[in-house]
Amino acid sequence: MHKPGDVILGGLFEVHYTSVFPELTFTSEPNQLRCQGFDPPGFRHAMTMAFAIDEINKNPDLLPNVTLGYSLYDNCATLVTGFSAALSLASGQEQQFLLQENCLGTPPVLGIVGDSFSTFSIATSDVLGLFKLPIVSYYATCSCLSNRQRFPSFFRTIPSDAFQVRAMIQILKRFGWTWAGLLVSDDDYGLHVARSFRSDLAQSGGGCLAYSEILPWGDNTAELKRIVEVMKKSTARVVIVFAHQIHMIQLMEEVVRQNVTGLQWLASEAWTAAAVLQTPRLMPYLGGTLGIAIRRGEIPGLRDFLLELRPNLHDSNNNGNSMIRLFWENTFQCRFAPPPAGWVEAGATLCTGDEDLENMETEFLDVSNLRPEYNIYKAVYALAYALDNMLQCEPGKGPFSQNSCAVLQGLEPWQLMHYLEKVNFTTSFGDQVSFDENGDALPIYDVMNWLWLPDGRTEVQNVGEVKRLAFKGEELTIDGDKIFWNYDSKQPPLSICSESCPPGTRTARKRGQPVCCFDCIPCSEGKISNETDSMECTSCPKDFWSSPQRDHCVLKKIEFLSYNEPLGICLTVASLLGTFICAIVLGIFTYHRGTPMVRANNSELSFLLLVSLKLCFLCSLLFIGRPRLWTCQLRHAAFGISFVLCVSCILVKTVVVVAVFKASKPGGGASLKWFGAMQQRGTVFALTSIQVAICTAWLMSASPAPHKNTQYHNDKIVYECVAGSTIGFAVLLGYIGLLAILSFLFAFLARNLPDNFNEAKLITFSMLIFCAVWVAFVPAYVNSPGKYADAVEVFAILASSFGLLVALFGPKCFIILLRPERNTKKAIMGRATSMS
Repeated sequence: MHKPGDVILGGLFEVHYTSVFPELTFTSEPNQLRCQGFDPPGFRHAMTMAFAIDEINKNPDLLPNVTLGYSLYDNCATLVTGFSAALSLASGQEQQFLLQENCLGTPPVLGIVGDSFSTFSIATSDVLGLFKLPIVSYYATCSCLSNRQRFPSFFRTIPSDAFQVRAMIQILKRFGWTWAGLLVSDDDYGLHVARSFRSDLAQSGGGCLAYSEILPWGDNTAELKRIVEVMKKSTARVVIVFAHQIHMIQLMEEVVRQNVTGLQWLASEAWTAAAVLQTPRLMPYLGGTLGIAIRRGEIPGLRDFLLELRPNLHDSNNNGNSMIRLFWENTFQCRFAPPPAGWVEAGATLCTGDEDLENMETEFLDVSNLRPEYNIYKAVYALAYALDNMLQCEPGKGPFSQNSCAVLQGLEPWQLMHYLEKVNFTTSFGDQVSFDENGDALPIYDVMNWLWLPDGRTEVQNVGEVKRLAFKGEELTIDGDKIFWNYDSKQPPLSICSESCPPGTRTARKRGQPVCCFDCIPCSEGKISNETDSMECTSCPKDFWSSPQRDHCVLKKIEFLSYNEPLGICLTVASLLGTFICAIVLGIFTYHRGTPMVRANNSELSFLLLVSLKLCFLCSLLFIGRPRLWTCQLRHAAFGISFVLCVSCILVKTVVVVAVFKASKPGGGASLKWFGAMQQRGTVFALTSIQVAICTAWLMSASPAPHKNTQYHNDKIVYECVAGSTIGFAVLLGYIGLLAILSFLFAFLARNLPDNFNEAKLITFSMLIFCAVWVAFVPAYVNSPGKYADAVEVFAILASSFGLLVALFGPKCFIILLRPERNTKKAIMGRATSMS
């Protein structure tokens, strides 16, 4: 179909939807390929281009003084026909488009609108791209066509499949569908989509494919049966189909035969609006389908233009191949003269060209849902605006060599390409049209939903849109309340391989399964996950631990020997009780200080011993309560000095007993001069000073300090005092042990002396208790964790202190308080004399 003009634009459309190939015998010239199956929507596409050019020619503001013409070809849905048509447009084999004899003038066409198939566009652009002839497709979506190195002259007004794939992934995310099947057609369109879909789905983390199958061309029942059985066995409830109408028609026949219901279909733009699938027979299976559709637009005046079509007005030849003549014959079921043989005899009618088109119920006149047509309209206007910008170039300011401009009489396609790359305009419908560096238009899709009405009718409704925003990626806007779900619950289906893992667990991929198929493993102690479907559990910070639910971190419990717990309370009471008893005994001895019992046992050392025992009881309190720097430094120093003071007093008392006994013998009085009161005090002071020096050296070199220990318990912080220097602590204990052993030895040697003369047996017994407690303390202390080490040390202090207190002062208090008759000089001396 042709129309002359100053500048010619070409068009490639699917006016017939199939072809019949001639038999190739290679013994005679083959017949021409024959097109079959007139496609009214395809013819409307071609007429939309004719309308757009007619509208541009009537617009005084766009391309003034320039008339656009067109040359429209039918590709018959066949690659060889479409490719031949494209070469005819480019080379000008048609007689009326031959170049002038001097080879000057415009080429046959300056740009082409088409093709509708990605495969056809790839073949055409591979060749015509070499000549920089701009091709603006309205329906080819293969992402491969965005390769500017291979297809430098290809443009399109429909978004690429790369965007459609991401749009589909956005829908999957919107409804939480992480487990879906993918069906694609066996061509460039489907195979590139499959590759892109797998890649983008993996990168987005939006889900997994349960299966991916290729729909065959032609009648392959066995393969379709296998594919439907795969769909039937799969747990995926969502099926994504990137294929053509013919594939869906064949697939649905097998779906109906096997009665596979309960699937949620996601349709690509190739079949979203396919009326042939919206039948009462198929809607029980396809009802509720969600699909990506080309942006709908309004084209005012298009229907009136279509109604004005007449064979005698638009057809200057009568060769029987005119698009309008074919449309007319198909619509009114008539034939133009001369009719085929037997046509009239069979009672069929002849076409007059005056038939009433307006009153015919034909899909051709339905302009309520213009989607591919709107893209065609934008493609034509893009070429027109680029041409207008090129012709408005001011001489000397052009973009070409030496700042030259293009001239109408010698336009070159590559010159138009330069302006087409920079074109930017807004349609009457309000959509902006421009191309990016890959020749792709600004991407936007409508989201459609197949509504199955109670009366059996079908309506395809718009429920949202998805578009790309600058710096934000894809944005999906969808009205969930409008969507019709073909389920009893009227809610979107659940399509997942595994239930989501709640917080507190992590996903563990099942062996041999996609990443969406996993088990939920509880986080180990000390780790948490606070999100659904966490891949990993994160460790809590140093002073935190996981909650019982493993979904958040909580502060670790701080453990130390506290005054508030039962163990701490018991030890505190015992310490205070020991201190109180010491005070009572000290009071008793002070009150009865003039009695022989008190005076006979070296009262000054006894008082000092009671004071030191009191300090031993009190120092145990430093081991209870929250460790602080001063308590850590003081506790061992106070403990060591107090016990050395105590044991020193006992040692001196023991030595004095032995010396007094020897002095009572004839000639032994000289030994007492070394054990007077001053010597006793000096000895105690000297022995204690050594311990003071040890503690000072320890605190100065490696002072004990508070420490948060996490080695004993993972979920607790044991707050303890570290010794700082193990050697210092060992020397401190070793010195106490040395004095205790010396006291024990002296007392043991004097154990057979008369009772009234000494207390050697009591000292021996008390030192035996003391040594036994501290010998047992060492292994118990080393093997006790945390606060129990402090408790063991406090217990050892209290046990040894009580042992000394009871063993040394118990019998004396018994005599003083309960046997006062024995607390006399006569009783003591008399008994001593009788024993002598």
